[in-house]
This record gives sequence, C-alpha cells and structure tokens, in this order.
Amino acid sequence: MNAKISGIASYVPDDILDNEMLSEMVDTNDEWITSRVGIKERRILKKEGEGSSYLGEQAVKKLLAETGTKPEEIDLLICATSNPDYRFPSTASVIAHRCGMDHTAYAYDIQGACAGFLVTLQAAKAYIVSGLYKKVIVVAAEMMSSMTDYTDRATCPLFGDAAGAVLVEPTDEPVGIIDGEFHIDGSGLPHLVMPAGGSVLPASHETVDNHQHFVWQDGRVVYKNAVRDMLYSTISVMKRNRLTEEDVDWLVPHQANLRIIEAISNRIDLAPEKVLVNIQKYGNTSAASIPLCLDEYKNRLHKGDRIMMTAFGAGFTWGAMYLIWAIDPKEGASKEEGKEA
Repeated sequence: MNAKISGIASYVPDDILDNEMLSEMVDTNDEWITSRVGIKERRILKKEGEGSSYLGEQAVKKLLAETGTKPEEIDLLICATSNPDYRFPSTASVIAHRCGMDHTAYAYDIQGACAGFLVTLQAAKAYIVSGLYKKVIVVAAEMMSSMTDYTDRATCPLFGDAAGAVLVEPTDEPVGIIDGEFHIDGSGLPHLVMPAGGSVLPASHETVDNHQHFVWQDGRVVYKNAVRDMLYSTISVMKRNRLTEEDVDWLVPHQANLRIIEAISNRIDLAPEKVLVNIQKYGNTSAASIPLCLDEYKNRLHKGDRIMMTAFGAGFTWGAMYLIWAIDPKEGASKEEGKEA
C-alpha cells in the first residue's frame, strides 16, 4: 500500500500588489525586481482580523467540495506554516474548526519553512502507510505579508500570500508519493531568520522599533545554498529511483527566485517546458508555493506523470520528493459537469 494525492485545491487573495505599486512604497522598480527574482506581482490578504488560517480555510473548503469529501470523513489535518495565527493554539486547529472537523479529526502544525509542504506530505504518507489514518489533508497556509518589512527593498518584493491543500489517501496502484529525502543545517540560522518574537528575543518596544519582527535574509548566502542543496537532493532522489532527465515529466521547484529555478533545471538538463513556474504572478508564498503551482497546472498533469518536487527554506531545511501523479484530469472534469447538472 502507498499514499497518493487524490485531490488538490488552492486559494489566493483578490488584492494584487504589483511592482509599480511597490515602487511607490520603497525605492525599487519593475525592471530591478524582474531581472533579479522574476516576480511581477503578488497577492496580499487585506481582510482585517484574518491571518493564515483564513487562507487555509478557503483552500480546504475548495478541496472538500471538489473531491466530494465530507468534513467528518477527514481523520487528520496537518498545516504547514511559518506564519501561524498565534503562538498557540495551532493554525491547523483553527482551520479544522472552521471547516467543520471538530471532534472528528486531529490537527496540528508543522514548521518546515519553505520546505514545509514536502515535509508535511512525507508525514501524511507515513500516517497512511501505517494504516493509522485513511484520509489526511495537508494544507500549506502562508500570510507572508505579515512578516514582510515594506521599508526593506531587498526583501519586500519577494513575498505573497497563498494557501494550497491536498487530500492524501491509500492506494494499491503504482502511483503516489514514491520517495523523498530531507536535510537540515542549523548553521543557516543567522542567514534567514525573524530575529524577534520567540523566547530568545521576546517582543518589546525595542524589537518593534528595530524592525526585528520581519523576515531577514542574507540573499547571497541563501541563493548559493538553495541552488546547491535543492539540486543535490533532487539528483539524489532521481538516482535512487533510477530516473534520468528524460524520465521526469515535470519539475515543481519551490517558487522563491526565478534564477534559482533556472539554475537547478539547467544543471539537471531538463527542458524548460518541463519546469512548472508561476512565481511571476504570486511571488514567494513559502510552503504554499508548490501546491499552488501544482493546482494551477493540474489540467496539464496526467495520471502516471512522474514529478520531482524540491524546496529550500530557513533552518536551513531542504529536500526533494518523487511523486507519480494519481489524478486523471478527465475525472475532475466529469465531477464538475455532474455538479453543474
């Protein structure tokens, strides 16, 4: 028995923050941003009093509706997020409550930074393969605007808000989550971090005045490590599963920087048309970027397609996963036609 993705959905807010609008807020311009990271616009959640759980709620509700799944059928909901609504309770518990899963499903958060979706998907597979659960939702929900300093021209163009969710179920077919590997290097801490707000440096007037509650990164160090580590973990999983570049139908990398994506795909020698990219529209949505990208391109994916996914984030934490797509787009279309009828 294996675990497969049997449904996928995503959500982005309506409000768009494009490069021209950003140039009115900070000293930057469209050419500077596009040439360095490949981002044209990003979505921002402006709904007062709402956070990452709102994004996740919308994605999960869409997922339930599109797969014809009742909330009480879900055994477990795991939320990958670096932007929880609160220190506690978990954002997963808020999403589960809003989606009608109280008393029927367990829920908890995983903090794997930008690699969070893949790490959480690996955990979901373990629950399914062990036989403990039959239906697990993995939702990545990231209100990145909540930790973005819009006075910092180096980081504020990078991030956007989004959520993506998948339903994971058992399968006896030769599809699903085949293999993955993940790594951590804690020495990366000072190079990609939100300095304040934790137990080491609790919130104070001083930390607020010093803008220490926003994401900070050393771009050069992060770029170098991201290219190297995403590349090597992807190659490692490919070699272990005897995959050549011709065998891989799609590469879905974390959408952090177009130059990182191009560097990885070029070194693997993958044709550009095999690399799924939507960073230009949404920016870096952290853990939500891979499911958001998969959902956007799902009508191009076919059952049996061999997909490599890879991500890198704070920690440093990184990894890669080999997935054989289990969803037939024709089945999804027939379900939608049935609903309309």
